[in-house]
Amino acid sequence: MDDFINGPRQRSDSMSSSASQSSRSKTLLRQRLSQLLTCIEDMSSDDEASEEVSRTLDEAFQLCGRYIPSDAFRLHMVTWNVATAEPPEDVTALLQLDVQPPADLYVIGLQEVNATPVRFISDLLVEDSWSHAFMDTLAPRGFVKVTSVRMQGLLLLVFAKQAHLPFIRNIQTTYTRTGIFGYWGNKGGVSVRFSFYGHMVCFLNCHLAAHMNYALQRVDEIEYILENQEFDMSDTPYVRDHKVVFCFGDLNFRISDHGLHFLRSSINGGRLHLLWGKDQLIMMKKKEPFLQEFEEGPLNFKPTYKFDRNSDTYDTSGKKRKPAWTDRILWRIKPKTPPSGDFDDDEMASTSTDEEIDEYPLLVTQDKYTSDMSYGVSDHKPVIGTFSLELRKRLDTSLVHISPLGVWSADQDALLTYTVQEDFESSTWDWIGLYKVGFKSASDYQTFVWVREVDLPETNEVIQISVDKDEVPLLGGQYVLGYYSTNLQSIIGLSANFQILESKRAVMEGLVPENSNGIDK
Repeated sequence: MDDFINGPRQRSDSMSSSASQSSRSKTLLRQRLSQLLTCIEDMSSDDEASEEVSRTLDEAFQLCGRYIPSDAFRLHMVTWNVATAEPPEDVTALLQLDVQPPADLYVIGLQEVNATPVRFISDLLVEDSWSHAFMDTLAPRGFVKVTSVRMQGLLLLVFAKQAHLPFIRNIQTTYTRTGIFGYWGNKGGVSVRFSFYGHMVCFLNCHLAAHMNYALQRVDEIEYILENQEFDMSDTPYVRDHKVVFCFGDLNFRISDHGLHFLRSSINGGRLHLLWGKDQLIMMKKKEPFLQEFEEGPLNFKPTYKFDRNSDTYDTSGKKRKPAWTDRILWRIKPKTPPSGDFDDDEMASTSTDEEIDEYPLLVTQDKYTSDMSYGVSDHKPVIGTFSLELRKRLDTSLVHISPLGVWSADQDALLTYTVQEDFESSTWDWIGLYKVGFKSASDYQTFVWVREVDLPETNEVIQISVDKDEVPLLGGQYVLGYYSTNLQSIIGLSANFQILESKRAVMEGLVPENSNGIDK
């Protein structure tokens, strides 16, 4: 395990293989620099030469910049078949909250969440216990639940740092049933897609058919889900249309041929590599072209199924299930459309145009792929994957700017202003929520006000709204304002954090000390 953590990281990008792109970029850069030398020799006037040199240098540096994204974000993923168990008391180790640098996004996929009829109906009315466990742990660290989707026992949760919320847009969820010929949702896939700083990403949490002999059915189910899940987005109607796709979950692939004794002795002896050749997913990737588009880090952790509960001992029941890497995390970068015509590599490089180069590349580097053996509530162990997403932002301005005006306390009506900075499909059903810093989700507001109801705002128009003092919290604290778009189903503008002062009424009622605001009341 330590050898893998300290070893080379798994890396992929949105411009085909990094090696070939590096060669291509060097070729094109040499061309620009050659043009630079030529123009220096040929220009007849200093002014003309200076202008041409400047232009060519700009092109050369822009070319380099296209392959070096300017921002990096940390993604922490978890997949876990929880086998109908309730969450453990502490999930902080699973989320690795103290690791530096900290995560920007958490994506958590669970399978076999308790979905008995009574329990499932109650979970539809209020958040399920697993969602609560993760929200209660992540919210104090500044992470907000962006969205979630559930299909019976399948649950997918997405959390983001508060600061990223205005740049996570066009959120959509969907699901596909594959159980009992597609009519039952005990198996299948649930997915979330959104734009992250303008880059289209999709997360697909799957639970596929069980048992050793159903490897081909599992492959068919993945392909069916990829081909049939649809989103109401013109540019990315299907899963594989997204720039990056993460496919993960209890994929249920087993280790073929080897007997139980060989499996366990190889695992106990740390000779995991002896089992890779018979892992069904690895074997199927060699045969199935669509699976070859997905990448996966090396399996340098023990198989995560099947364990006796509350132990790290593999199945000792009468069935004695063979250990297997059922729980996996794969990712796929959308391949570039190959140019028309038949060219070898040199010809492709020499005839490349600026339009063929992705000006907004997305690089995916897997930093860790492991499991956490300390959790025993299920017969599966959770699998963790951490990634670095390096990208050049397509957008860095929130759609709405919002800010509080003056002093806020429950002793007087409060004021806020908002301004639409870029055109979007706004609605008079949009609202502005007042959130206590550390809020859990968009619905976890203290109070809210509707946006202006008379007519929709013009771009850059400053609009002022009053908040009734009876709606302002009596107790002071750090708060933030968020503009929620009903059409985009997300918070698209956040104010800076600001202080609400304790009100005189709170002091009179003995809720706070009399000098809580530094003033003797």
